[in-house]
Amino acid sequence: MARRIDVTGAGGVRLAAWEFGDPPKKDPAENGPEAVIPSQSAGTPGGEPAGAGGEWSAPAAAERTTGVLLLHGLMGRASHWASTARWLSERHRAVALDQRGHGRSDKPPRAAFTREAYVEDAEAALEQLGLAPAVLVGHAMGALTAWQLAAKRPDLISGVIICDMRASALGAASQREWADWFTSWPLPFATLADVRKWFGEDDPWVERPNPARGEFYAEVMQESADGWRPVFEPEQMLKSRETWVYDAHWEELAQVDCPTLVVRGLNGELGRAEAQEMVRVLPRGEYAEVADAGHLVHYDQPEGWRAAIEPFLDGVLAR
Repeated sequence: MARRIDVTGAGGVRLAAWEFGDPPKKDPAENGPEAVIPSQSAGTPGGEPAGAGGEWSAPAAAERTTGVLLLHGLMGRASHWASTARWLSERHRAVALDQRGHGRSDKPPRAAFTREAYVEDAEAALEQLGLAPAVLVGHAMGALTAWQLAAKRPDLISGVIICDMRASALGAASQREWADWFTSWPLPFATLADVRKWFGEDDPWVERPNPARGEFYAEVMQESADGWRPVFEPEQMLKSRETWVYDAHWEELAQVDCPTLVVRGLNGELGRAEAQEMVRVLPRGEYAEVADAGHLVHYDQPEGWRAAIEPFLDGVLAR
């Protein structure tokens, strides 16, 4: 099962956190409003996290000794972590966060979409959910948030997993490419099949057919009066991105004192040389790579992803 717990982020923005497995037996008032998610098919686009209401069972909360907070990347949502959260919840308390502007979290037009806001949101989630000291697992932008929070609040973090995120600056050209890419989307999509086909085959950024990519984007679409549109505002995504693409983030990386695993897909955006330099800069860095994986490592190669990170998690748990 997965249940929703509301978290109050920076500036009062309401965030939706999704806890997988049996929740701890606490006074509900400590965690704020929460709702049990009804059974539904996995991966329902525009709905609650995939895997909610599944037929698997998790052990009692007392047996899960490590908190894990899962942070998706730009345009992602908590449901993208469902496969990972299922097996994590067998031994850990696994919570995936819909970050501001994403998924079921609030998308206030005047909210801050700065690095500081994203980091403060994750910090608030750890504290309000009682997860600390926790392992942070982040993909892309979520990974940057993870290591920036680990540098800021080492007392809250026991380990970090960085999935396919670069520490170097991407630059102005990259931001322009993303702005142009958003305008190229043939919105609205008439059907979810059209969503899957465009993002999995027709998108100019796709080098070869990638059904997993199509499914990934189908999960961030919702049905509107004229067709299927993203659950996020593209303008807010560009605002979020512009706060980190122009700068390098090596300094914060070097301040992460806890065990940290850098994971890359062999066909992802993080090159091997940069990944290995990140490991060198990290005081306690480790490295892993996943074959036949692109940028969406945890989503398109879930078994390889698990094999890459589970030994690291076991090591953190044993410390």
